[in-house]
Amino acid sequence: MRVLSGIQPTGRPHWGNYFGAIRQYIALQEQHEGFYFIADLHALTTVRDAAVLRQNTLDAALDLLALGLDPTRATLFVQSHIPQVSELCWLLMTGTGMGLLERCHAYKEKKAKGLQADAGLFTYPVLMSADILAYDSQLVPVGQDQIQHIEVCRDLAASFNASFGETFLLPKASVLEHAAKVPGTDGQKMSKSYGNTLDLFGDEKQIRKSIMRIVTDSRPMDQPKEPTEDHLFLLYRLVASPEEADLMADKYRKGGFGYGEVKKGIADASEAYFQRARLRRAELVQNLDHVQDVLAEGAQRAREVAAKVLERAQRACGLR
Repeated sequence: MRVLSGIQPTGRPHWGNYFGAIRQYIALQEQHEGFYFIADLHALTTVRDAAVLRQNTLDAALDLLALGLDPTRATLFVQSHIPQVSELCWLLMTGTGMGLLERCHAYKEKKAKGLQADAGLFTYPVLMSADILAYDSQLVPVGQDQIQHIEVCRDLAASFNASFGETFLLPKASVLEHAAKVPGTDGQKMSKSYGNTLDLFGDEKQIRKSIMRIVTDSRPMDQPKEPTEDHLFLLYRLVASPEEADLMADKYRKGGFGYGEVKKGIADASEAYFQRARLRRAELVQNLDHVQDVLAEGAQRAREVAAKVLERAQRACGLR
């Protein structure tokens, strides 16, 4: 089964990226054919500095490889290196209803936060659909908040098939059991757009400071609390062992502890959890030629597959 997903190089990856999607890449590559890309075209909706985008793209490759993406098992490439995707996006755009895009929650949420609502942001789901359909993807690992975009992709593919004959495979979303929205430092969904993230590979001291500044409620220390209703515990559970999480849950239910204790636990557990990936990334930084070779080989493989799908779609709608 072919699996596909991508990550935007709009900044360093955070816990929400990892626990919502990247962790699935690592697991799924063991049993499936993986196509994973760095979505630099999508990043253009927010990044307006060429040097920053280039560095972010390289950093994303380093991060994915450090976290366990294996180029001998999966295809890793940069989105813009596959021109067939942009052309396929236009074919899909011509049959996409405005109302469908207006209902997409990611667009509505960002508008509600006061972010600029340009055409790129509005049509983001169509380009995402082209990314998926270009490689005959069957399974798409995503975070909970991206499921709607997979549904849009299926709608667009089904509409195209209905108009021009069977052309695209209809993909399915794969969501981790505990991949619900990872809480940020303010208790809302963790997102770069909201400035409430915890980096995976940032300075450890700074990450610890960010954890210690996480917003909490004003309940007294002696009051028992339901752990699954507290965003601090939800963060702790991500990086702690099951046994450690159970012990912390017992403390919540008994009461008589401070939130500072939980924050320290999050910091300690996260440093241990990501230690191996940090060491691997440091090694890769010393061998950037290898990283560039991985991306070049991945792009060649991806272009071969996408070219066949694009030609199939072009013939179906009368362009060839």
